[in-house]
Amino acid sequence: MADDRVRLRTTFDAAADLYQQARPDYPEPLYDALVHGAGLRPGDELLEIGCATGKATLPLVRRGFHLTCLEIGSALAARARHNLADYRNVTIIEEPFETWQPDSDHHFELVFAATAWHWIDPTARYQQAWRALRPGGHLAFWTADHVFPAGGDPFFVDIQKVYDEIGEGLPSGATRPRPGQLPDQRAEIERSGLFTDVRVQHFDWEISYTAQQYLWLLDTFSGHIAMPIAKRDHLYSEITRRLAQRCDGRLHRGWGAVLHLARRT
Repeated sequence: MADDRVRLRTTFDAAADLYQQARPDYPEPLYDALVHGAGLRPGDELLEIGCATGKATLPLVRRGFHLTCLEIGSALAARARHNLADYRNVTIIEEPFETWQPDSDHHFELVFAATAWHWIDPTARYQQAWRALRPGGHLAFWTADHVFPAGGDPFFVDIQKVYDEIGEGLPSGATRPRPGQLPDQRAEIERSGLFTDVRVQHFDWEISYTAQQYLWLLDTFSGHIAMPIAKRDHLYSEITRRLAQRCDGRLHRGWGAVLHLARRT
Protein backbone atom coordinates (compact mmCIF):
# COMPACT_ATOMS: atom_id res chain seq x y z
CA MET A 1 0.00 0.00 0.00
CA ALA A 2 2.81 2.42 0.81
CA ASP A 3 4.45 1.73 -2.56
CA ASP A 4 1.13 2.37 -4.34
CA ARG A 5 0.67 5.61 -2.44
CA VAL A 6 4.11 6.89 -3.41
CA ARG A 7 3.68 5.82 -7.04
CA LEU A 8 0.14 7.02 -7.60
CA ARG A 9 0.46 10.40 -5.92
CA THR A 10 2.90 11.47 -8.66
CA THR A 11 0.48 10.63 -11.50
CA PHE A 12 -1.57 13.81 -11.17
CA ASP A 13 1.11 15.95 -12.79
CA ALA A 14 0.16 14.37 -16.12
CA ALA A 15 -3.34 15.83 -15.71
CA ALA A 16 -2.29 19.40 -14.90
CA ASP A 17 -3.97 20.90 -17.97
CA LEU A 18 -7.31 19.23 -17.12
CA TYR A 19 -7.36 19.42 -13.34
CA GLN A 20 -8.75 22.91 -12.77
CA GLN A 21 -11.70 22.56 -15.12
CA ALA A 22 -12.44 18.86 -14.56
CA ARG A 23 -12.26 18.50 -10.78
CA PRO A 24 -15.31 19.68 -8.83
CA ASP A 25 -15.34 22.94 -6.92
CA TYR A 26 -15.88 22.48 -3.21
CA PRO A 27 -19.10 24.04 -1.88
CA GLU A 28 -18.91 27.52 -0.38
CA PRO A 29 -20.53 26.37 2.90
CA LEU A 30 -17.48 24.14 3.45
CA TYR A 31 -15.19 27.17 3.35
CA ASP A 32 -17.59 29.07 5.61
CA ALA A 33 -17.43 26.23 8.16
CA LEU A 34 -13.64 26.06 7.88
CA VAL A 35 -13.12 29.78 8.42
CA HIS A 36 -15.62 29.98 11.29
CA GLY A 37 -14.49 26.77 12.99
CA ALA A 38 -10.80 27.73 12.91
CA GLY A 39 -11.52 31.33 13.89
CA LEU A 40 -9.64 32.67 10.86
CA ARG A 41 -9.34 36.35 10.04
CA PRO A 42 -8.23 38.06 6.81
CA GLY A 43 -4.45 38.30 6.79
CA ASP A 44 -3.92 35.04 8.67
CA GLU A 45 -1.22 32.75 7.28
CA LEU A 46 -2.31 29.35 5.99
CA LEU A 47 -0.29 26.36 4.78
CA GLU A 48 -1.83 24.19 2.07
CA ILE A 49 -0.57 20.67 1.40
CA GLY A 50 -0.86 19.49 -2.20
CA CYS A 51 -2.48 22.52 -3.80
CA ALA A 52 -2.51 20.99 -7.31
CA THR A 53 -3.78 23.74 -9.63
CA GLY A 54 -5.31 25.81 -6.84
CA LYS A 55 -8.86 24.43 -6.60
CA ALA A 56 -9.07 25.14 -2.86
CA THR A 57 -6.40 27.84 -2.86
CA LEU A 58 -8.28 30.40 -4.92
CA PRO A 59 -11.41 30.64 -2.73
CA LEU A 60 -9.26 31.19 0.38
CA VAL A 61 -6.92 33.69 -1.28
CA ARG A 62 -10.00 35.65 -2.38
CA ARG A 63 -11.11 35.77 1.26
CA GLY A 64 -7.93 37.66 2.14
CA PHE A 65 -5.76 34.94 3.66
CA HIS A 66 -2.03 34.58 2.96
CA LEU A 67 -1.23 31.11 1.65
CA THR A 68 1.96 29.10 1.38
CA CYS A 69 1.23 26.09 -0.85
CA LEU A 70 3.26 22.90 -1.21
CA GLU A 71 3.01 20.85 -4.41
CA ILE A 72 5.21 17.98 -5.62
CA GLY A 73 4.19 18.15 -9.29
CA SER A 74 6.08 20.71 -11.37
CA ALA A 75 3.34 20.96 -14.01
CA LEU A 76 0.64 21.32 -11.35
CA ALA A 77 2.69 23.98 -9.55
CA ALA A 78 3.16 25.89 -12.81
CA ARG A 79 -0.57 25.77 -13.49
CA ALA A 80 -1.30 26.95 -9.93
CA ARG A 81 1.04 29.91 -10.37
CA HIS A 82 -0.80 30.78 -13.60
CA ASN A 83 -4.24 30.48 -12.00
CA LEU A 84 -3.18 32.59 -9.01
CA ALA A 85 -1.08 35.14 -10.86
CA ASP A 86 -3.40 38.02 -9.96
CA TYR A 87 -2.82 37.54 -6.23
CA ARG A 88 0.25 38.56 -4.24
CA ASN A 89 -0.82 36.78 -1.04
CA VAL A 90 0.13 33.27 -2.23
CA THR A 91 3.44 31.43 -2.62
CA ILE A 92 3.82 28.05 -4.39
CA ILE A 93 6.69 25.80 -3.28
CA GLU A 94 7.62 22.60 -5.10
CA GLU A 95 8.46 20.24 -2.26
CA PRO A 96 6.86 17.30 -0.43
CA PHE A 97 5.22 18.13 2.88
CA GLU A 98 7.14 15.31 4.56
CA THR A 99 10.53 16.95 3.88
CA TRP A 100 9.61 20.63 3.86
CA GLN A 101 10.96 22.61 6.79
CA PRO A 102 9.39 25.94 7.75
CA ASP A 103 11.46 28.66 9.37
CA SER A 104 11.80 27.92 13.08
CA ASP A 105 10.04 31.18 14.00
CA HIS A 106 7.32 30.94 11.33
CA HIS A 107 4.08 29.19 12.30
CA PHE A 108 0.68 29.05 10.65
CA GLU A 109 -2.89 29.58 11.84
CA LEU A 110 -4.10 26.70 9.68
CA VAL A 111 -2.55 23.72 7.93
CA PHE A 112 -4.99 22.17 5.46
CA ALA A 113 -5.24 19.67 2.63
CA ALA A 114 -8.03 19.38 0.06
CA THR A 115 -8.19 15.86 -1.43
CA ALA A 116 -4.51 15.40 -0.60
CA TRP A 117 -4.19 14.31 3.04
CA HIS A 118 -4.46 10.60 2.21
CA TRP A 119 -1.41 10.87 -0.06
CA ILE A 120 0.83 12.06 2.79
CA ASP A 121 2.95 9.56 4.71
CA PRO A 122 0.64 8.50 7.58
CA THR A 123 3.60 7.99 9.91
CA ALA A 124 4.64 11.64 9.65
CA ARG A 125 1.71 13.81 8.59
CA TYR A 126 0.27 14.67 12.01
CA GLN A 127 3.68 15.39 13.52
CA GLN A 128 4.65 17.60 10.59
CA ALA A 129 1.37 19.52 10.74
CA TRP A 130 1.74 20.01 14.49
CA ARG A 131 5.23 21.48 14.03
CA ALA A 132 4.02 23.92 11.36
CA LEU A 133 1.14 25.27 13.45
CA ARG A 134 1.23 27.93 16.13
CA PRO A 135 -0.08 26.79 19.53
CA GLY A 136 -3.86 26.69 19.24
CA GLY A 137 -3.74 26.66 15.44
CA HIS A 138 -5.85 24.22 13.44
CA LEU A 139 -5.45 21.28 11.11
CA ALA A 140 -8.13 20.73 8.45
CA PHE A 141 -8.54 18.24 5.66
CA TRP A 142 -11.26 16.94 3.40
CA THR A 143 -11.61 14.83 0.26
CA ALA A 144 -14.14 14.96 -2.58
CA ASP A 145 -15.57 11.43 -2.86
CA HIS A 146 -18.28 9.70 -4.83
CA VAL A 147 -21.59 9.31 -2.97
CA PHE A 148 -24.71 7.53 -4.15
CA PRO A 149 -28.02 9.23 -3.29
CA ALA A 150 -31.10 7.06 -2.93
CA GLY A 151 -32.76 6.98 -6.32
CA GLY A 152 -29.61 8.40 -7.92
CA ASP A 153 -28.27 7.84 -11.40
CA PRO A 154 -28.10 4.08 -12.21
CA PHE A 155 -25.24 4.69 -14.63
CA PHE A 156 -22.59 3.86 -12.05
CA VAL A 157 -24.00 0.44 -11.24
CA ASP A 158 -24.23 -0.36 -14.95
CA ILE A 159 -20.71 0.83 -15.84
CA GLN A 160 -19.22 -1.11 -12.92
CA LYS A 161 -19.72 -4.24 -15.03
CA VAL A 162 -17.21 -2.86 -17.54
CA TYR A 163 -14.68 -2.12 -14.79
CA ASP A 164 -15.09 -5.73 -13.64
CA GLU A 165 -14.60 -7.05 -17.19
CA ILE A 166 -11.27 -5.25 -17.64
CA GLY A 167 -9.99 -6.29 -14.22
CA GLU A 168 -10.36 -2.87 -12.61
CA GLY A 169 -13.29 -3.65 -10.34
CA LEU A 170 -13.87 -2.40 -6.83
CA PRO A 171 -11.85 -4.03 -4.05
CA SER A 172 -13.53 -6.63 -1.89
CA GLY A 173 -15.80 -5.08 0.69
CA ALA A 174 -16.17 -1.75 -1.14
CA THR A 175 -19.44 0.07 -0.47
CA ARG A 176 -21.51 2.77 -2.14
CA PRO A 177 -21.96 5.36 0.63
CA ARG A 178 -25.04 7.56 0.76
CA PRO A 179 -24.70 11.33 1.22
CA GLY A 180 -23.71 12.00 4.81
CA GLN A 181 -22.38 8.46 5.27
CA LEU A 182 -18.76 8.80 4.19
CA PRO A 183 -16.37 7.49 6.87
CA ASP A 184 -14.43 10.00 8.92
CA GLN A 185 -10.97 9.98 10.52
CA ARG A 186 -11.86 11.39 13.91
CA ALA A 187 -10.39 8.40 15.75
CA GLU A 188 -7.13 8.61 13.81
CA ILE A 189 -6.75 12.30 14.64
CA GLU A 190 -7.38 11.64 18.31
CA ARG A 191 -4.93 8.73 18.37
CA SER A 192 -2.15 11.04 17.22
CA GLY A 193 -2.30 12.75 20.63
CA LEU A 194 -1.36 16.02 18.92
CA PHE A 195 -4.79 17.52 18.27
CA THR A 196 -7.97 18.06 20.26
CA ASP A 197 -11.46 19.52 19.80
CA VAL A 198 -11.98 17.38 16.69
CA ARG A 199 -15.00 18.37 14.60
CA VAL A 200 -16.42 16.57 11.58
CA GLN A 201 -18.97 17.94 9.12
CA HIS A 202 -20.42 16.44 5.92
CA PHE A 203 -21.13 18.34 2.70
CA ASP A 204 -22.91 16.86 -0.32
CA TRP A 205 -23.66 18.11 -3.81
CA GLU A 206 -24.36 16.84 -7.33
CA ILE A 207 -22.85 17.63 -10.73
CA SER A 208 -24.19 16.82 -14.19
CA TYR A 209 -21.64 15.76 -16.83
CA THR A 210 -21.61 15.24 -20.57
CA ALA A 211 -19.63 12.22 -21.75
CA GLN A 212 -16.61 14.37 -22.60
CA GLN A 213 -16.72 16.23 -19.30
CA TYR A 214 -16.87 12.95 -17.42
CA LEU A 215 -13.94 11.49 -19.33
CA TRP A 216 -11.94 14.61 -18.52
CA LEU A 217 -12.78 14.06 -14.85
CA LEU A 218 -11.66 10.42 -15.01
CA ASP A 219 -8.43 11.56 -16.64
CA THR A 220 -7.57 13.35 -13.38
CA PHE A 221 -8.00 10.22 -11.19
CA SER A 222 -4.78 8.40 -10.35
CA GLY A 223 -6.24 4.94 -11.03
CA HIS A 224 -7.40 5.93 -14.50
CA ILE A 225 -4.17 7.75 -15.33
CA ALA A 226 -2.18 4.63 -14.38
CA MET A 227 -4.59 2.24 -16.15
CA PRO A 228 -3.19 0.39 -19.22
CA ILE A 229 -4.18 2.23 -22.39
CA ALA A 230 -6.13 -0.65 -23.90
CA LYS A 231 -8.26 -1.01 -20.78
CA ARG A 232 -8.84 2.72 -20.52
CA ASP A 233 -9.79 3.02 -24.20
CA HIS A 234 -12.35 0.23 -23.87
CA LEU A 235 -13.81 1.75 -20.70
CA TYR A 236 -14.05 5.22 -22.21
CA SER A 237 -15.64 3.84 -25.37
CA GLU A 238 -18.32 2.14 -23.29
CA ILE A 239 -18.98 5.28 -21.25
CA THR A 240 -19.37 7.32 -24.43
CA ARG A 241 -21.60 4.71 -26.09
CA ARG A 242 -23.91 4.32 -23.12
CA LEU A 243 -24.34 8.04 -22.54
CA ALA A 244 -25.04 8.58 -26.24
CA GLN A 245 -28.11 6.39 -25.77
CA ARG A 246 -29.58 8.84 -23.24
CA CYS A 247 -31.88 11.61 -24.43
CA ASP A 248 -29.73 14.32 -22.87
CA GLY A 249 -26.41 12.45 -23.11
CA ARG A 250 -25.58 13.28 -19.49
CA LEU A 251 -24.95 11.55 -16.16
CA HIS A 252 -25.40 12.87 -12.62
CA ARG A 253 -22.68 12.17 -10.08
CA GLY A 254 -23.09 12.70 -6.37
CA TRP A 255 -20.17 14.21 -4.47
CA GLY A 256 -19.46 14.25 -0.77
CA ALA A 257 -16.77 15.82 1.39
CA VAL A 258 -16.05 15.30 5.07
CA LEU A 259 -14.43 18.34 6.64
CA HIS A 260 -12.15 17.41 9.54
CA LEU A 261 -11.07 20.25 11.80
CA ALA A 262 -8.89 19.86 14.90
CA ARG A 263 -6.99 22.21 17.22
CA ARG A 264 -3.28 21.82 17.95
CA THR A 265 -2.63 20.81 21.55
